[in-house]
Amino acid sequence: MSATGTIYGYCRISTEKQNVKRQIRAIIANYPTAKIYEEVFTGRKTTGRKELEKILKRVKKGDTIVFDSVSRMSRNAEEGFNLYMQLYNDGVNLVFLNEPYISTDTYKQTADTQIPLTGTDTDIILKAVNEYILKIAEKQIKIAFEQAQKEVDDLSKRTKGGIETARNKGKQIGAIKGRKFNVKK
Repeated sequence: MSATGTIYGYCRISTEKQNVKRQIRAIIANYPTAKIYEEVFTGRKTTGRKELEKILKRVKKGDTIVFDSVSRMSRNAEEGFNLYMQLYNDGVNLVFLNEPYISTDTYKQTADTQIPLTGTDTDIILKAVNEYILKIAEKQIKIAFEQAQKEVDDLSKRTKGGIETARNKGKQIGAIKGRKFNVKK
């Protein structure tokens, strides 16, 4: 992809225990001039992320936002897809290094390679085929965001299951009710 405007690289981790360096290296390796924005925030919401919001306020038509993975943009399928389509319709390029098949260049190629209408009655069929091709491309984008959401949902279920198993074995989970801690200041 040839970016003409400003290139933003967005890197997100969910907890301080994680390391963002791999994402930064991947983006810089592909887009050396990218302005990197990084933060620690859950991927379950697209709102409240200060660094992403900075990019969204600055980005304009012809600019590019690069993500290491679709899950870095959003782990909420509906919010992620809606933000994707909003940015696409605003003329912003989106690049997903690990899922290039949903980058906006790929979606735009699909939209641009529509079957030309002939000016005859078969245009009804050709128009329907063109719309169907776009719907398939949109479905691929939705599936990518749904998979990102499924990963975090599955992790949450496994964590809750593990806590329940530990409780059933008599292990104390969390602080003991009523216990007070004295902290020296």
